Amino acid sequence: MRLRACAALLLLLSACATTEPSPRAAATRNPRVANLQRAAELPWVDGGRCVVREASNEWAVLVERCFHALDHDRLEFRDVTGRCSVASTGAAVLGLGVCVLIAPEIIVGAVIVAGAVVVAAAISEELAAYRRASRESARSEVQTQPIKKPAANRKPVPSGQDWFPPGPTESSERDRHPDCKPIPVPHAGADVPHNECADKFPPNRYPGMDVIVGGERFDALQVGARVLWEIKTHRFDTYSAFIQKQEIVKEYEQIQEEQKAAEKCGYDFIIGVSTQAHKEALLQRDQTLTVVVTGCPR
Repeated sequence: MRLRACAALLLLLSACATTEPSPRAAATRNPRVANLQRAAELPWVDGGRCVVREASNEWAVLVERCFHALDHDRLEFRDVTGRCSVASTGAAVLGLGVCVLIAPEIIVGAVIVAGAVVVAAAISEELAAYRRASRESARSEVQTQPIKKPAANRKPVPSGQDWFPPGPTESSERDRHPDCKPIPVPHAGADVPHNECADKFPPNRYPGMDVIVGGERFDALQVGARVLWEIKTHRFDTYSAFIQKQEIVKEYEQIQEEQKAAEKCGYDFIIGVSTQAHKEALLQRDQTLTVVVTGCPR
């Protein structure tokens, strides 16, 4: 009964809407990803697990099933357009909050969130997995494209400038580039807990070794996968707010350089941290990072 009321209300709201769908929604072909991106803008008390579980459904169904998992203490809903009061029967069944959220596009001022929103962990991980799959798909598509061969007996015609034979394609050059060949080197420093985490958690293809790829030093190259790891074992949540801020600034500069080197050489890049607080701080700095909580002791 509630789902039927929800569907009816959604149709009414769609008919009344005069605003075009947002470019972000139009650009996202995968409805599941669109739902995850929309839910990422809201605070969730369950870490986003309900959203990930229901993301393949229609947005209205997701909202009804996961509304209880929202952080209601941080949310205020306003019927700024009066649409929910028009659909009085549906609004009575669903409640004002659900009615506002399932609208085709959230109007400015309809949903007020107290404080900054950090993307829920489960939603962030799901979006990161989608981005990795998209990159792998694009890479596979490039690598499987047939190479066009020049017609037989056709000789290149020099132009007014000096003519040079065509060089290798970008992917072939990357594969043969000496900087991209992983070079194992002993772990830097004598931080035993850190080195043990780097060896055991990914796990490391070269135990006891860091690896240099593209001119950057990584803590581990994962066994059986083209994945480079940067391991952090700081007890980040024990630091003061000022020290945490300084630490993230310093780490992010390092991470950017490592990520560029990894991507240039066709590797994925993951940051492993010991605590959830450390992960959330990094994602607040850059939501596109792939960060995993290792739980490694310090």
